[in-house]
Amino acid sequence: MLEQYFPILLFIFVGLAVGVALPLAGGILSRLLGVHRPDPEKLSPYECGFEAFEDARMKFDVRYYLVAILFILFDLEIAFLFPWAVVLHEIGTFGFLAMVLFLAILVVGFVYEWKKGALEWE
Repeated sequence: MLEQYFPILLFIFVGLAVGVALPLAGGILSRLLGVHRPDPEKLSPYECGFEAFEDARMKFDVRYYLVAILFILFDLEIAFLFPWAVVLHEIGTFGFLAMVLFLAILVVGFVYEWKKGALEWE
């Protein structure tokens, strides 16, 4: 009876072995190839606008949050747009009008952000 569980135990063992072996192999290769010394250019504030590895409680501009929220907004728009396009012929006019309303609401929000100057970067 216990031999029925052998494939499950083997699957768990192989999964754990791969989960441990790959990070170890990556760490060993990076040490051997000298990649573990970070380049000062890569630690420069190129993306977020402030120095990395400072106090976590420092204040920074709200525009970073705004850009992240706008990204999520348009990412979700695309996530809804692709499945809608696939089943458009099945959902008919009501589905088409529902998506037009959804996109219109997003466009109104985008225009509002644009007029408020939220998309301007100094």
